Amino acid sequence: MSLFRRKESLHERLAREGGLVEPEREPPAPWREVGVHGMQRPREWDATQTVEAPGIEGDAATFVVLPDGSVLVEEGSDSALQPLADAVEQELQPPYRARAARQRGDLWAVQARRIEVLSLPDSPAGDAIDLTETPEDRVVSLDGQRIFGSIPALEARGKREGRDYAVHAERLDGDLWEVRASAL
Repeated sequence: MSLFRRKESLHERLAREGGLVEPEREPPAPWREVGVHGMQRPREWDATQTVEAPGIEGDAATFVVLPDGSVLVEEGSDSALQPLADAVEQELQPPYRARAARQRGDLWAVQARRIEVLSLPDSPAGDAIDLTETPEDRVVSLDGQRIFGSIPALEARGKREGRDYAVHAERLDGDLWEVRASAL
């Protein structure tokens, strides 16, 4: 066995020097987790409060407060959640989506985030609408099934994001829809 062994063969060295082989890249650092590289997580909630709220049944609730202040209970007891909504509204005005959890006794923690609510009086029957527009195509889906036609209010909302956009709408109650729009 030779003491002076080459690390790479002649043909490998010539290919590398001639630009025929891409240089080896180092794998990404394994410590890209939040907190190690200094980047923080995007904020999920716009308001967080604790409040004494006697008389609420159950241990958790999810609800939406509409622009007019009415409360739609999505999960949990139908008991009066107004004390929880009042606590949130010290920091955040309606409309918003909130979740609450009993901490102990009558003490509740409530988190809420802003939402956008649109009225779509001529919307099709269904629970979710997806609208995507690019220069090549416009696609409208209702509950996952592609449909024909247009929904002008959603198109107008999408165009505020730019030429290419996606809009997702979920029915809250009647003609009121929670809407999220983003540029593509």
